[in-house]
Amino acid sequence: MRDFRKYKVWELGLEITLSMYKITLSFPQEEIYGITSQLRRAAYSIPSNIAEGCRRESDAEFKRFLMISQGSSSELGNFSILANGLGYIDDSIYSQLNDNINKVKRSLNNLIQKL
Repeated sequence: MRDFRKYKVWELGLEITLSMYKITLSFPQEEIYGITSQLRRAAYSIPSNIAEGCRRESDAEFKRFLMISQGSSSELGNFSILANGLGYIDDSIYSQLNDNINKVKRSLNNLIQKL
């Protein structure tokens, strides 16, 4: 079985998740069940699916979970654009977040290609 903690892409996904929780602390209270929840769920889905995929028995199953992580990273990108447009995320923070989301997408794509 694979150890998810050995994958740099999992580490980056976890870093994005922790950042997203910190970023969303300052969001308006009325967004707690809206965009705040969506951003957090999309973020934690990235490393969670990598971890779950590592426990699967075949490369094909692992790949399927990596592809789910890719979808979550795209969802996170979409909601972060929305949050930035609404003024909830400062432009400089959004820029760094967007760079990290793109990095995790590339890393996931590279790992999928290797499988």
